[in-house]
Amino acid sequence: MLRFPLAALALAVLVAGLPACAQTPVAKAPETDPAPVSSPMDSRLFYELLLGELNARSGEPAEGLALMLDAARRNGDPALYQRAVEIALQARSGEAALQAARAWKSAHPRSREANRYVLQILVALNRVRETAEPLKTDIALADPKERNAALALVPRSYARAADKITAAAVVEQALRPYLQQKDTGAAAWTAVGRMRLAADNGVAAVEAARRAQEIDPQSEGPALLALELMEPKRPEAEPLVKRYLEGPQPMPELRMAYARALVDAQRYSEAAQQLQAVTAAKPDYPEAWLVQGSLQLQENQDAAAETSYKRYLELAQSRPSEDRSRGQAQAYLGLSRIAEKRKDYAMASAWLDKIENPQQLVAAQQRRASLLARQGKLDEGRKLLRALPERDPEDARMKVLAEAQLLRDNKAYKQAFDLLGQATAKPPVDPDLVYDRAMIAEKMGDLGEMERLLRQVIATRPDYHHAYNALGYAFAERNVRLPEAKELIQKALSFAPGDPYISDSLAWVEFRMGNKAEALRILEAAYKERPDAEIAAHLGEVLWSMGQRDRAQAIWKEGLLLNSENDTLQETLSRLRVKP
Repeated sequence: MLRFPLAALALAVLVAGLPACAQTPVAKAPETDPAPVSSPMDSRLFYELLLGELNARSGEPAEGLALMLDAARRNGDPALYQRAVEIALQARSGEAALQAARAWKSAHPRSREANRYVLQILVALNRVRETAEPLKTDIALADPKERNAALALVPRSYARAADKITAAAVVEQALRPYLQQKDTGAAAWTAVGRMRLAADNGVAAVEAARRAQEIDPQSEGPALLALELMEPKRPEAEPLVKRYLEGPQPMPELRMAYARALVDAQRYSEAAQQLQAVTAAKPDYPEAWLVQGSLQLQENQDAAAETSYKRYLELAQSRPSEDRSRGQAQAYLGLSRIAEKRKDYAMASAWLDKIENPQQLVAAQQRRASLLARQGKLDEGRKLLRALPERDPEDARMKVLAEAQLLRDNKAYKQAFDLLGQATAKPPVDPDLVYDRAMIAEKMGDLGEMERLLRQVIATRPDYHHAYNALGYAFAERNVRLPEAKELIQKALSFAPGDPYISDSLAWVEFRMGNKAEALRILEAAYKERPDAEIAAHLGEVLWSMGQRDRAQAIWKEGLLLNSENDTLQETLSRLRVKP
C-alpha cells in the first residue's frame, strides 16, 4: 500500500537534492502491472537514498551521511559524494565532511570539484599545512588555457585561513613549479604576492609583484597588486604601477584606480594627468569624467568641471545603476556649486532639485542652505538643515557639522562656536567636532581656547595629525613658540608624509625662524604638488622678502585665479600693499 507514496516522496527528495542522480529515465508502469523498471537506481539504492535524505532532514545527519556515502561508494556517482559532503557541512561536522570529500577524491582522482572540497575543508579546519598537495593537484588538473585563472583564484581559497603566515609559505611551496615558467610565472608570483600581503609582509609582497612584472610586463595582475601596496612607507610599489601604465594597452580601469589613489594621497596634479589619459583612451568611461569634474572644481577650473560633470551625466543616464545614482547626485551637487559661484542661484537650486538619491539628502540640503545664506537668508538656511531627519546618531552629527560649516562660511563665528560647544558637552568626545570648534576659536582670535581644544583632540586621538598641524601653524602665524611649532608640525608630517598643506606650515615656521632658503625649497615643492591660494600667499611672501618681486607677483596672480577670496592671500597683499 505504501510503495507508490514512498516512491513519490523519494523522487521528490532526489529531484530537490540530487539532480542527475539517475542515468536513464524511469518509464511509468501500468497501474495493473507494478513490475520493476530497468534502471541503474535499483531498489536498494533507491531506499538508501530515501532514508539518507530523511535522516539528514529529520535531525539525524550522521545516519544520513553514512547512508549517502555508502550509496556513493557503491554507485560511483559524483553527485552522491557531493551530497554526502553537503550533509556533513550542514551538520557542521568538518571531519566528517573531509572524510566524505576524500572518499570522493579517491573514487574520482581527476575531479577538480572533489579536490577543491578537500582543499576548502582543510582551510576551514585550520589544517593549512595539509593543503599543499590538494593545491598542487588543483593547479595541475586545470586546463592549461585556464591555469592562470586558477592561479589567480588561489589567494581567495585561503581567505579564511587563520594562520596567514603559514598559508603564504604553503602556497609559495606549492606554486614553485609555476614561478619560473613564462606562461604562468606572472600569475603565480602575483598569487604569492597576495598571500604575502595577507600575511602582512608588504616588503616581500612588493618583491613578488616585481618578479611577476619582470616575467610579463603587460600583465595587469602585478600592477593591481602593486597598486594595493602603494603607500608612503613603500615607495618601491608605485614604479611597478607606472611601468605597466607606460605599456601599449593598459587597462583604463587600472589607470582609474591609480588616479583615485593619487587623489587620496592629495597628489592632485598627477591625478589630473591620469584622468585625462583615461578620458582620452576611453571617452565613454563615466566614472573618469565624474572624478575629473570633482578635481577640476576643487582646483577652481569651473568651466572644465562643468563640461566633465555634464559628460558624466550624459553617459550615466544611458546606463543607470545604484552606483550611478550616487554619482549623479555628486555631479548635480558640483554643478549646483558652480552655478552658486556664478551667483546664478536659480540654476543652482534647479540642479539640486534633480537629486533623487536619499543618501545625498544632507549634502543637497547643505547646498540649499548655502544658497539661502548667500542671499541674506542665513536663518532660513539653518532651519532647512535642522529640519533634516535623524535616523541615528550619525545623522545628528552630520547635521551639526553642516550647520557649523554654514555659520563659519558666513563668518557667524560665535554662533558656530556655541553650536559646537553644545554638541561636544556630552560624552563621548568627538574629535572632529572639537577640532572644528578649535578652528572657530582661532577665527575669533582666542588662541588660548584654540590651544586647549586642540590639546584635547591630541589627548583623545594621538594620531590626529590635523590638530598638530593647526596648533603649530597658529604659533608660526603669530611668530611665537617657534621651536615648539616646528616640533608639532614635524609630528603631523610623520603621520601624513608629503602632505602639501602640512609642508606649507613647516615652510612658514622656517621662514619665521629666518631660514628663507629652506622655506622657499619646501614651498616650491608644496605649490608644485598642490597649487593653492594659501600656499601661493606664503610662497609669494618668501620670494618678496628675498627680493624676487616679479616672481612673487606672478605667483600671487596665480593664487588669485585659484581663489580670489582666500583670506590669507588677501591679508598678505593688503599688508605688503601689493596690487598684482
